[in-house]
Amino acid sequence: MSVDTISIIIPVLNEEDQIGNVIHKLWDRQSGKVNEIIVVDGGSDDRTVEIAVSAGATIAYSGRGRAKQMNAGAKKAKGELLYFLHADTTPPKFFDREIVNTVKAGYDFGCFRLQFDWNHPLLKFYSWFTRFGYTGLRFGDQSLFVTKKVFQKSGGFDENLVVMEDQEIYRRLFLHGKFYLSEQNVITSARKYKEIGPVKLQVLFSLIWLGYYFGLKQNTLVNFYKRFI
Repeated sequence: MSVDTISIIIPVLNEEDQIGNVIHKLWDRQSGKVNEIIVVDGGSDDRTVEIAVSAGATIAYSGRGRAKQMNAGAKKAKGELLYFLHADTTPPKFFDREIVNTVKAGYDFGCFRLQFDWNHPLLKFYSWFTRFGYTGLRFGDQSLFVTKKVFQKSGGFDENLVVMEDQEIYRRLFLHGKFYLSEQNVITSARKYKEIGPVKLQVLFSLIWLGYYFGLKQNTLVNFYKRFI
């Protein structure tokens, strides 16, 4: 199996303000190992798809929901390495080279540490925790790369989940492969923190996180998310 080609998969919904810039940055920051950028649209009614195509992305469509969208992108992907990325997150320079070298070194999946684009002390504190390898500290904003083989063995993202799908898949990936945590950071947007407030939003996220691990039903978590976030 060749692990020299990467398919980047980005789930989107009405991201016309972000998606073009992110795609251009991905092309600029890769070292030649990115085979394709797949933007998976979940029903946008703005110019997201048009802008993504003009920036050099391939388009896929699916039902709304990150888990559904990322699985749809994985099915369409041609590369043997899948790299799942949020539409408001940018990986470090030559991220693709590190991913390929990591997999060649014997790792099967991994992610980067997190940094926000807002120089706020509380956000620096929150992101500091992403340097630890604990499964419970893995979130979608950190991005996720995984070999197609291990992704398929794990069963992919659980499409029954609307929130915490990024946490849940790590449990199954650890059953099938070896994990790598990069010392480099991805840069993600702090737009939600600016809108809601860094303390309030982190408290809300923490309550969802705790609720998930205490076994609250998905509908309860989703309704909480929609009401407060």
